[in-house]
Amino acid sequence: MVNISVFLVMCILLIILPGPDTAIATKNTLTVSRKGGLQTILGSCGGLLIHTCAAVIGLSAIIVKSAYVFAALKYIGAVYLCYLGIKTLWTLRTIRAQSTEVQNEANMDHKYSHQSCFKQGFLTNVTNPKVAVFFLTFLPQFVDGTGGTFLPFLIMGLIYTALTMLWFVFYVYLLDRISAFMKRPTTKAVIEGLTGAVLIGFGIKLALEKAH
Repeated sequence: MVNISVFLVMCILLIILPGPDTAIATKNTLTVSRKGGLQTILGSCGGLLIHTCAAVIGLSAIIVKSAYVFAALKYIGAVYLCYLGIKTLWTLRTIRAQSTEVQNEANMDHKYSHQSCFKQGFLTNVTNPKVAVFFLTFLPQFVDGTGGTFLPFLIMGLIYTALTMLWFVFYVYLLDRISAFMKRPTTKAVIEGLTGAVLIGFGIKLALEKAH
């Protein structure tokens, strides 16, 4: 492996750049709990591990070269992101109502939301073909082509996943510390609305992404 310092810097810059994983982690931290946010992170990192394994054994190359596979995975991911965005916007009705009956219903839904956080994080990441493209195009730039690529790809994929985990754990804890302000009805409504719109935007952007 070469240019390890540049690789680490580029990883950090790419990880902190907001994307679908950031949006879903934000939503689940604010609407469920800190634990929900951490479970979302675990799901997202689980998706990264899948993409790492795919890159190592060459499946990422197949996804990129096959327009049908890329399109299928792309639209699955786009539909799921739009679903999450619409679901998030729908919860604004609950936030604005603020009645005892609605609050009790929200508390009843809390357990289900808590259990689905890992699944949301995992599916958001693993169904995003742009992650596969990223691994295929980004990682080779830091590997010496004269040697084998299996181990370097694996190491870099694990490093990227570990850095992603560290960043999002910090991010979730930061959100949780300021949750008293973030969870005010007005603030929460704004955050929910923006997050829902962002998720739908990412879904539409992903659907319009070209295979090559």
